Amino acid sequence: MQAVVLVGGLGTRLYPLTADTPKQMLPVVDRPMIEHVVAHLAGHGVTRVVLSLGFRPEAFIDAYPDGTCAGMPIHYAVEPEPLDTAGAVRFAAIDAGIMETFLVLNGDVLTDLDVSAMVDDHRAAGATGTIALTQVDDPSRYGVVDLASGQEPDREPSAGASGLVRDFVEKPSPDEAPSRWVNAGTYVLEPSILDRIEVGRRVSIEREVFPALVAEGSLRALCSASYWLDTGTPETYLRAQFDLIDGTRARMAPVSSAAMVAADAEVDRSVLLPGASVASGARVCDAVLMEGAAVEAGATVRNSVLGPGARVGERAVVTGLSMIGRAAVAPADAKLNGTRLPNVPPDERSSGKG
Repeated sequence: MQAVVLVGGLGTRLYPLTADTPKQMLPVVDRPMIEHVVAHLAGHGVTRVVLSLGFRPEAFIDAYPDGTCAGMPIHYAVEPEPLDTAGAVRFAAIDAGIMETFLVLNGDVLTDLDVSAMVDDHRAAGATGTIALTQVDDPSRYGVVDLASGQEPDREPSAGASGLVRDFVEKPSPDEAPSRWVNAGTYVLEPSILDRIEVGRRVSIEREVFPALVAEGSLRALCSASYWLDTGTPETYLRAQFDLIDGTRARMAPVSSAAMVAADAEVDRSVLLPGASVASGARVCDAVLMEGAAVEAGATVRNSVLGPGARVGERAVVTGLSMIGRAAVAPADAKLNGTRLPNVPPDERSSGKG
């Protein structure tokens, strides 16, 4: 089986970390996010990954010039223009010559979903498409699914339930959401679906293709209680790190052996990549310091991210999901709370893939 992974978006919610780096190439503990995604697919029998590229495709191509990522063969499909989610899937699948049942994944989602079980359910039902669902407290940010699962009609389905999708509502208001089961960004699709995607314009798989399949009774969904995290915000990007160092998903070493921490500095529940440094009397908590980032004497960094080569000056305090971009400087004695440096907004054009 092959998998199309959507990685072409601008990642505007993580700016300025994404000013020159695609979101899926940002580090999650010790490796780029995309390597976590691909490694999970390899564990479920996927034989090749097709990267649907838009924003800065060279970042991926230069990182994996031999055409392998996390030991998996990869194919690069570079969109000539933004095509939105369905258009991107069609372009990538055709570019890679996919002619059999295939997977589609959002590349900014980290999950332990049992992809093998999902494929088995899809094939057994003879569906055109099957989408994975995850349950959230606030469904208004997602595509919400009303599932005919065979369970009691007035109750939300439980984990493990599957069935036809009765309705697909993209980002409803809380009082209009039919359930708290939302689109988890992993799909099993038949190649015939590609013929439904119009060429020459942007087409959304969530707003156009899936509702059409629902109307025909050919879209299924599978409810999963597996670990799932959309890493697209500063808060969830940080959580992705912590879940891999505190035992929620794994217990990985948070501080690189090539990082430098002064004997009297305090570092707690934080990720320090090679070349990062924390000087005397400094405090770093619930934070990520990328390659070469520096926290100078007496400074505090809490619940924030420092990009490559970023620097926090002496006695400065950086808190509240602040994002300090590549080589940016928080001056000595500064008080930054929820700040983004630099704060010039990125180009708002988007390929529709986050």
